Amino acid sequence: MVVIKSAFEKSRGTYGSPRIHRTLKKQGVDVGCKRVARLMREAGLRARCYRLYRRLPGLHKYYTSITNLRLDTDPPSAINQHWVADLTYLKANNKRQYLATVMDLYSRRIIGWGMSCSKNTELTIRALKAAIKKRKPERGLIFHTDRGSEYRAYSVQKELKKHGIVPSMNRPFRSIDNAEMESFYKSLKGDLIRGSEFESKAMLESALKSYINHFYNRQRLHSSLGYMSPVEYELCQA
Repeated sequence: MVVIKSAFEKSRGTYGSPRIHRTLKKQGVDVGCKRVARLMREAGLRARCYRLYRRLPGLHKYYTSITNLRLDTDPPSAINQHWVADLTYLKANNKRQYLATVMDLYSRRIIGWGMSCSKNTELTIRALKAAIKKRKPERGLIFHTDRGSEYRAYSVQKELKKHGIVPSMNRPFRSIDNAEMESFYKSLKGDLIRGSEFESKAMLESALKSYINHFYNRQRLHSSLGYMSPVEYELCQA
């Protein structure tokens, strides 16, 4: 139980029994998953969770010109083949702040992000440029997003074309087409945002930096990656 509690605290209270079991297994602790679940129930250790509700933005025929390339493309077999991006809103001092993120679909690693009090193309381009600067991808990379105007805008498409990046977008009314990014936001809000109050934009930005750069990318175990963190997965596959 001491080891379980320690692993739970290191996960910031975000791990349920499957991830705690995997963490213990990595540490060489020989214990069954069912026993971990039972001990966690007895100790009242319950992972934080967040149910994500999202209102789909209005659509226009103008936005349907970009198709969903992911439907007819094999899953990525290495980094910098498929990126996905989206934005969501958070709150600091009861004021809305918008977070834009770019994820490498291969490893689920967040490779670029930005925050602003305005939901606009400047924000999405800033996150995109951060990802490009970090990864320096070759031409032909697929960049998949939802159909929001913040991604369909001419300035964003111009930036993609400049670097030889191919745009791809969800089908109408199919937010599941970008499920990996939706899953990240669900984890973010469950792990960090729910039950927390941020008195300023600076406090929220500092918390996001710690969560994304250190916890999510380097520590948080992903079941889709064989219970490895994104950084660990990339290193193992290199």
